[in-house]
Amino acid sequence: MGSVLGSIDWGTWITEENLGRILRLGFLLLVALPILYVATRVVTRFAKKRFSPHSSFLIGKGIFYAGSIIIVLTALSDMGFKLTAVLGAAGIAGVAIGFASQTSLSNIISGLFLVWEKPFTVGDAIKVGEHVGAVFAIDLMSVKLRTFDNRFVRIPNEQIVKGQMINITRFPIRRLDIQLGVAYKEDIEKVMRVLRGVADNNPYCLDEPEPVIIFQEFANSSLDFLFGVWFAKTDLLLLRNSIMREIKERFDAEGIEIPFPHRTLYAGSATAPFPVKIIGDDGDGTAGGARSDG
Repeated sequence: MGSVLGSIDWGTWITEENLGRILRLGFLLLVALPILYVATRVVTRFAKKRFSPHSSFLIGKGIFYAGSIIIVLTALSDMGFKLTAVLGAAGIAGVAIGFASQTSLSNIISGLFLVWEKPFTVGDAIKVGEHVGAVFAIDLMSVKLRTFDNRFVRIPNEQIVKGQMINITRFPIRRLDIQLGVAYKEDIEKVMRVLRGVADNNPYCLDEPEPVIIFQEFANSSLDFLFGVWFAKTDLLLLRNSIMREIKERFDAEGIEIPFPHRTLYAGSATAPFPVKIIGDDGDGTAGGARSDG
């Protein structure tokens, strides 16, 4: 290396033209790049006021990448490189990279579809497959989620476009559906009246739209109901924790039975049945119960 540097005729090389190139290159690296960075931040901040966070992010990235390419090409041209050859090599390299990274290109194209369709924005809670969380970043290649137990999940854009995505917080209000059953002996009108009272007294249930109370079916061991209450999307946990407890308390107070599965145990043909006797009045005014002599 020392011999190479020593063989250079510095007196011939240091000319006004070369010094001008060095100064222009230094300007591009030390001034143009910081200016491009600041301009990108300003444009991104302005775009956030007019467009969605996803769109403003892509606008900022596009300006930064386009500006960087212009600066690099300008520097190469100033240093004497022929841009035609550089662009031709870049085109060939782009085709090769495109074939080698089809998944990445698919994710980028899917990201553009997400920008156009706008199924969610930063801050929305979404469900993709088995993952549920709040969107905190939308990039060209993927969407980043923070799950409710504070884990980081990266989901490729292609997976979101091709699969099913549920936006949990898209609308300002939601409905919580509770499936419950009562014993066959219960009065259906009473059950519906009690459920309506639970909804009216809960501070997190909205009066409009009205609660949904539907007698669904005669199940194997219960009368099944759908109890749906509307709430503001920010009150989900508060509503769920309170209304489930209130249903149990009101049913206990009204004497409404919530049935549970019963099981009969049979040990086989070699085992004799358990003898059971029904005992009547014990003589003291109380009814007797069932007694097993087994």
